[in-house]
Amino acid sequence: MPKSDINKAGWEQSEFPILCETCLGDNAFVRMSKQEFGRSCGTCARPFTVFRWNPGTGMRFKTTVICQTCAKIKNVCQTCLLDLEYGLPTQVRDTALGVESEAPTSEINREYYAQNMESKLDGAKSLLDVNSRQASAGKEMLKQLARTDPYYKRNRPHLCSFFAKGECKRGDECPYRHELPVQNELSKQNIQDRYHGRNDPVAKKILNINATNMGLQPPEDQSITSLFLSSLSPSSTEQSIRTRVLKSLPSVQPSQLKSVVHVAKTRCAFVNWKDRASAETAAQAWANGLEIDGEMINVRWGRSKGASGVKPAQASGSSSISVTAS
Repeated sequence: MPKSDINKAGWEQSEFPILCETCLGDNAFVRMSKQEFGRSCGTCARPFTVFRWNPGTGMRFKTTVICQTCAKIKNVCQTCLLDLEYGLPTQVRDTALGVESEAPTSEINREYYAQNMESKLDGAKSLLDVNSRQASAGKEMLKQLARTDPYYKRNRPHLCSFFAKGECKRGDECPYRHELPVQNELSKQNIQDRYHGRNDPVAKKILNINATNMGLQPPEDQSITSLFLSSLSPSSTEQSIRTRVLKSLPSVQPSQLKSVVHVAKTRCAFVNWKDRASAETAAQAWANGLEIDGEMINVRWGRSKGASGVKPAQASGSSSISVTAS
């Protein structure tokens, strides 16, 4: 591509797509069609090389929807936008590792950002390798949630809209699935939210299930917005706890943290949030533990002020005690 062509500056040309094993399919002799500058990227809007293929018998044709630069930045598949290493939504991975997305979510400067990131990606697998420090608890959480085997059921044909209306006349010859659509929270998804890891219903469901399995199911009392931390390091201070808490939750604004009450005598602390949403986000991110000052901390939900419990000064270091500071 001649550099003098300003209109094509930053346009992407590639020889093979970045795909996960599920999207590539179980067909050992897959054939792909390639179209240079076939469409604009679903995230940065720059034209890129589009690949199209059939992943297997009875499956629908699949195509790449984002460019390779955007895929490398988030280390995701160009088609399904799931993490290449763990097969999970980016919101789950970023929440577990405490990674903040730096990509602009609006149309302003997104092309400029993608072009600048190309130079930083040279020699790196993804931007995560450049500026991410993975915590042990976060990696353990991702290993537990990761899908180890390909899920080829995801490549099935789309639902037949005419069948849902009772008007499809093609019968068994119809290339689409004759099933009625299910309307739930998982049916509302879009490329931007999945890529940037925000308001992703699939990610929220995974995080909620993991938090419940780890004993951090949100209490029914919506007034509870506190989390109880136990087994703190003797060297921990209120400031070190606050700093680590905010660093592990880049998606939560610091202003949402109401207070941190540290009880040095019993090596525990109470993290109080201003709203329930921030507390639930913290519980999901810390479901497998939180590392503070070299110690793995146990996390539990606090209790309501009216519930009977142990006073902070009398609390022990056991992770089973859950109280909130008054």
